[in-house]
Amino acid sequence: MGPVLLTDVIVLDASGAEPFPGEVLVQGNRIRTVARGRGQIAREQAQTVIDGQGMTLMPGMVEGHCHPSFTGVSMPFHLGMIPPEEHTLKTAANAKLLLESGFTSIYCAASAKPRLDIVVRNAINAGELPGPRMRAASPEIVATGGLGDERQLHLHRESFALIADGPEEIRRTVRTCIREGVDNIKLNVSGDDFYPHAPAGCTTYMDDEVRMACEIAHEFGKQVATHSRSANSVKLSVRNGVDCIYHCEFADEEALDMMEAAKDRIFLGPAVGLLHNTVYEAGPWGITPEVVEQMGMRRNLEKTCEVYAEVKKRGIRVVVGGDYGFAWTPQGTNARDLKHFVDLFGYSPMEALVCATRWGGELMRMGGELGQVKEGFLADLLLVDGNPLADIAIMTDRDRLAMIMKDGAIYKDPRSHAREARIAAE
Repeated sequence: MGPVLLTDVIVLDASGAEPFPGEVLVQGNRIRTVARGRGQIAREQAQTVIDGQGMTLMPGMVEGHCHPSFTGVSMPFHLGMIPPEEHTLKTAANAKLLLESGFTSIYCAASAKPRLDIVVRNAINAGELPGPRMRAASPEIVATGGLGDERQLHLHRESFALIADGPEEIRRTVRTCIREGVDNIKLNVSGDDFYPHAPAGCTTYMDDEVRMACEIAHEFGKQVATHSRSANSVKLSVRNGVDCIYHCEFADEEALDMMEAAKDRIFLGPAVGLLHNTVYEAGPWGITPEVVEQMGMRRNLEKTCEVYAEVKKRGIRVVVGGDYGFAWTPQGTNARDLKHFVDLFGYSPMEALVCATRWGGELMRMGGELGQVKEGFLADLLLVDGNPLADIAIMTDRDRLAMIMKDGAIYKDPRSHAREARIAAE
């Protein structure tokens, strides 16, 4: 479509500055002009003029720990039981749902099968499927006995993982994933309390293995993300060049100091949604309060809150994304992370939105053109019916997203968001 002028909007540009009344002109797939006040941009410059009716215009959100191939299972090994054809369709449906939930970009944190992310990303890029921008991930590369190894001596069972032990197996596995077309490599460097034989405090990979993964991935221009709950796994990740470190709830003072020293290079993702919902909302799936205590999940949530309050003070970049895609963390509810950042970590609503936009754009390696309402940036935009700074929880309500624009194309048209159907802003 031709140039689009969005007028009478409150521009939340995600720079961290206060929102302001203004207008924005989109031409092609870029933001051409951002103006303060109304009537500053000549109407004849636009083919389409959209009256924002005082709604909030902000960047599209970035899901920084995304598993589009996680399909609402209650046990990890269930992902291995889904045939690849059906799994591809379910992944595509989740990608569409994420776009409809305001996530115009997703940084994939692991694919449940080797090519699921890749195929869906390619189809989205070709215009064959609706969905967000994607950085496609490898499956979770894990050590024997680590998180994701569902095998037993008497029983072979597939999960969401590729098993690789030692630097040479890591080298081959990473190269294979790169050959197939991934953007991100995922390593499980620690265990998890869902796995009694490899709990969260256990570090399952060693320096030479993590270093090998990073050397190969970076040589090919790819990024590496790690599942790192234990303090030692965090230190291994920082020391060996990992780009994005997830969880980190048992980071000690030394680990925090190392992350702070590397804060211009690394990103963190607490993945707090899964912990929160496991503690408070997983009862229907058999995770009772007693089970929560036995697994140590309440302790893990408390430690996450402590660590990320400290991370905030140290100015380390943090992205939203809470391991959504399990039965009690359904896809499409990913924006709940914003309120968790406010309620649990002490972020202001603005700071939480910056994590979901500006820092997400930088994680996507598109920091100079994605994640802000700024002239020359890509036109990934949301028009929100209400003020998310007054009530951050409105970002979870898809009915509040009057417009979703990705790459300058309107996916959800605000003109169908009739004035009489609007939810009155408080």
